[in-house]
Amino acid sequence: MGPGRDLVVVANRLPVEETTDEHGNTEWSRAPGGLVTALAPIMQKGNGVWVGWAGKHGRDLEPFTADGIDMHPVALSKHDLKRYYEGFSNATIWPLYHDVIVDPEYHRDWWTSYVEVNTRFAEATAKAAPEGALVWVQDYQLQLVPRLLRQLRNDLRIGYFHHIPFPPVELFGQLPWRNEVVSGLLGADLIGFQRTGDEANFLRAVRRFSEHTTRGPIVTMKRRSRPDRTVRAKAFPISIDSSGFAELAATPEVEQRALEIRAELGSPDVLILGVDRLDYTKGIRHRIKAYGELLGEGKLRAPGTTFVQIASPSREHVEQYATLRRQVEVMVGRINGDHSALGRPAIHYLHHSYPAEEMAAMFRAADVMLVTALRDGMNLVAKEYVAARADLDGALVLSEFTGAADELTPALLVNPHDIEGLKRTILAAIDMPRSERRRRMRAMRRKVMHNDVDRWAERFLDSLARSEVAR
Repeated sequence: MGPGRDLVVVANRLPVEETTDEHGNTEWSRAPGGLVTALAPIMQKGNGVWVGWAGKHGRDLEPFTADGIDMHPVALSKHDLKRYYEGFSNATIWPLYHDVIVDPEYHRDWWTSYVEVNTRFAEATAKAAPEGALVWVQDYQLQLVPRLLRQLRNDLRIGYFHHIPFPPVELFGQLPWRNEVVSGLLGADLIGFQRTGDEANFLRAVRRFSEHTTRGPIVTMKRRSRPDRTVRAKAFPISIDSSGFAELAATPEVEQRALEIRAELGSPDVLILGVDRLDYTKGIRHRIKAYGELLGEGKLRAPGTTFVQIASPSREHVEQYATLRRQVEVMVGRINGDHSALGRPAIHYLHHSYPAEEMAAMFRAADVMLVTALRDGMNLVAKEYVAARADLDGALVLSEFTGAADELTPALLVNPHDIEGLKRTILAAIDMPRSERRRRMRAMRRKVMHNDVDRWAERFLDSLARSEVAR
């Protein structure tokens, strides 16, 4: 990004969390997350502005500065969160864009709320953005913001990054408001996606649901009284703070904790690990089913082989997520009832979140990492596992339906819908010779350490800075 260029990030959430100390004093501290880690240094150097919700409904906060960034909160009511966020964003767009794994719900009042909140974000950004700034809009909750913002401020360069998959036109076409979403995204000068397949799906949607033409990655928008405007769609696969996470995982404290974890689990011969948000897109039930069948067939035996599944709570007010939790817990209970030893469960199921240090130790402890998402924009857990393994040990079983599969080709790629194939792949990972594990892990680490989150942000912002604003 060129020197002196102001950057405005627009995201559903601000990059800070409000905390209260023992004396009742409140302060804002940086929230965890790769996006914040990548962009904070850039924004701290200049007049960085972040527009987003502060995390608590019903509060209308004035702008404030925290972590060297100017924060511009957008107020959201309980009604907004129910309809815009839990409703349209996560019960309409999320399942539709993830291959309709569960049925999307289409409600007109949810759409109305989505338009209202996107308008509020666009107006807040128009008010906060310096003249000629780069504006970077983040993700599926704010797909209308680029167009709404362009109508308010035609001096801005506007980028948008889509963190989740963009569906094939045959699925996207179900959306009653498909034309409006395409039009909203085309307000940007640059639209970023995780995979080239997502980019291609979007360009097909433009051709089907708008009057605009495409040539390669360029969309041309004809205008009667002004020059044509062009929009570029391009894949920018996101990553993690690779060196930071690798350094954390290599500390003596984390290495010692990894040894303690294996000891606490009864020092199994093989430790298998899954780490996910509890989401129906993550394929948690598929891997549990495969593991249970391997135990039932005698191809694996507990407690010599132990499986730890961390499933952090997610969207618990959405019915599909509550149903998923019940289903997973029943599966785990049945397998543990059939195959556990006294005090040594076959599956350790942990429904809560852990700090980064504990996760790094888990990754160091695990012999096999299972990432079996049914559809995932990227899946950063796979990259964290690779970054943590400076010892070049461990095997990664990775769904071919993740964005990470495009880059981490030395992983053991698998179709999670194919339970028999998944079972064979788990056994192959367990039995893999150490020399092959090292070869595969070395190749994956080379990619993850080079293509880190800083490089991702730099590539996107440089491309956006070079784009031309057609006013």
